[in-house]
Amino acid sequence: MTSIDTFDVLTLTDEARNVVLDALNNETPSETLALWVEVTGTRGAGYSYDLYFSELNLAPDGAAIGRDGDVTIVIPASSVDRLRGSRLEFAAEGGGGLVLVNPNSPTPEEVNPGIPEDILAFGVEGPLATVALVVLDEQVNPSIASHGGRADLVALDEEAKTAYIKLSGGCQGCAMSRMTLTQGIETMLREAIPELVSVLDVTDHASGVNPFYSPE
Repeated sequence: MTSIDTFDVLTLTDEARNVVLDALNNETPSETLALWVEVTGTRGAGYSYDLYFSELNLAPDGAAIGRDGDVTIVIPASSVDRLRGSRLEFAAEGGGGLVLVNPNSPTPEEVNPGIPEDILAFGVEGPLATVALVVLDEQVNPSIASHGGRADLVALDEEAKTAYIKLSGGCQGCAMSRMTLTQGIETMLREAIPELVSVLDVTDHASGVNPFYSPE
């Protein structure tokens, strides 16, 4: 089994370490278990994670294995670079819980799998894209959050004045997604960006969980 020093990948604050140790002491047998941390995918513009206890001897080749105080940590090889420099903290807000602070962000390809590279190449760095991001964060997403929906700007072609939007959550695969885009999201974007020519939905609705959607 190959291992590397974990301390440059993930560290724990004192509070987080105590929480982990308390939980670990309730496991049987605790002395053979390690805290496993891995990236499971993306969520919005960041990564999603899984934290759990499992046997240390099950760690695969290439995993980062190390100790932070009395906590043994295992990070699978595929998550090492995505987590490097991260910190596990304890946040007291909302009843308290562990929060993983990660300085790394997913690549556009990771966040938007299946979307053509020529669209992703437009990016979200221009002045119109900056306005669009604010509109989505401050107006659109709060309004569609009630049914678990979310809209993200995948790219904005500043020359053609075209925004590419991806819907997720309750809006992915929903039969009303087209109306949400054209009568809600597009209207808000055009009010803030009058020069915007078109707003295109690049969501993979066929992979959504909503049973009312059927591909045309």
